[in-house]
Amino acid sequence: ARASWVARALSAVPSSVKSPAWLAERAVELGRAAGLAVEVLGPAELERRGFGGVLAVGRGSAYEPRLVVVRYEPATAPSSGVPPRHVVVVGKGITYDTGGLSIKPREAMVPMKTDMTGAAVALATVLGAAEAVVDHRVTAVLPLAENAVGAASWRPGDVVTLFGGTTVEVANTDAEGRMVLADGLAYADAELDPDVLVDVATLTGAATLGLGRGHGALYTHDDALARAFEEAGSAAGEPLWRMPLVADYRVALRSDVADVRHVPGDHWVGAGSITAALFLERFAGSRRWVHLDIAGPARSTSAKDDVPEGATGFGARVLLEWLTRRG
Repeated sequence: ARASWVARALSAVPSSVKSPAWLAERAVELGRAAGLAVEVLGPAELERRGFGGVLAVGRGSAYEPRLVVVRYEPATAPSSGVPPRHVVVVGKGITYDTGGLSIKPREAMVPMKTDMTGAAVALATVLGAAEAVVDHRVTAVLPLAENAVGAASWRPGDVVTLFGGTTVEVANTDAEGRMVLADGLAYADAELDPDVLVDVATLTGAATLGLGRGHGALYTHDDALARAFEEAGSAAGEPLWRMPLVADYRVALRSDVADVRHVPGDHWVGAGSITAALFLERFAGSRRWVHLDIAGPARSTSAKDDVPEGATGFGARVLLEWLTRRG
């Protein structure tokens, strides 16, 4: 319950307050109060280390981007005697999303203060893991940026180099979440050595069209992980529906000028949530990987049962339920 409250409260803060720096400061306060190690990378460090996606998305805003890493380490060895496994959760942290130069309609912009819900859920998960004293190492990676319109905004047609060197052809600046997530996933794969890599994001309108407001979209190649997340979602009251990673759709992400496009070039494919997942897949390397697209259930237009109007915090409970069951 506390994890849901943390995610909801952070997601509900207006973006006039909630800059990337402000959200990074809250992560530092909450993390250190829980006894966790917290690292914050500012613009200079992001540039030096090659986080091109976070920097590109945040370039048009007056508020500079950040990347936050929050680490929980169990104090004692698991009772099972098995070495603790390392779970890394990467959360999309777009503190406001205008769509950039590919600007959204006014009505679609109104709820965009909640476009950092994935980062709030990732932070709430690592805090909850510490409070619950789970047996596993848990790390939250929060790439934070505001996708604004400015003189330095990234453009459709740009080629952006992400963490690790992959080049991406930009076709739509309103598909910014997958760019910051790709940086976070590539960083986690290269430097954090996770046993399981999870990303969570309010990523696509397509997921909402397909599944409505009641279910999150679940993507993974791992059948055991899929079953475990579906069971945890059912138990936690945050249901997930497994979606296919259709190999034939990868052709839609081919680029003539970069390693990959970040949105489909072949419009016959459609399936925007699936192609977004296929884009992210390449940045998880060979890790066991789960992608949660929570664009539908992360926001509610009215209160019902345990779901409030506005930011719901969807994802924190299912992730903690899964972590608790993993022992």
